[in-house]
Amino acid sequence: MIDFIIAIVMGGVIGWLASIVMRTDAQQGIFLNIIVGCIGSILGRFLLGRFLGGGHLRGDAFDPMTLLTAFLGAIILLAIVNLVRRGRVR
Repeated sequence: MIDFIIAIVMGGVIGWLASIVMRTDAQQGIFLNIIVGCIGSILGRFLLGRFLGGGHLRGDAFDPMTLLTAFLGAIILLAIVNLVRRGRVR
């Protein structure tokens, strides 16, 4: 149970940082930041896990490579969303 809570908190922080980098912070609330961070973690691990390593937010939430892949995955996710919604990446 504590791993799930840590994953939610870390997902929220990662989603918030990615939204600041992609300049979508004003459009998102805490709920969307958590979703972006958690889905970005899955996406980052899927796309970049072989190259950078890293684990799951639930088990290895404080591992630097897990945080990096989650952060990069969240940025990729926000770039895809911006591309679909606006036709361009910010």
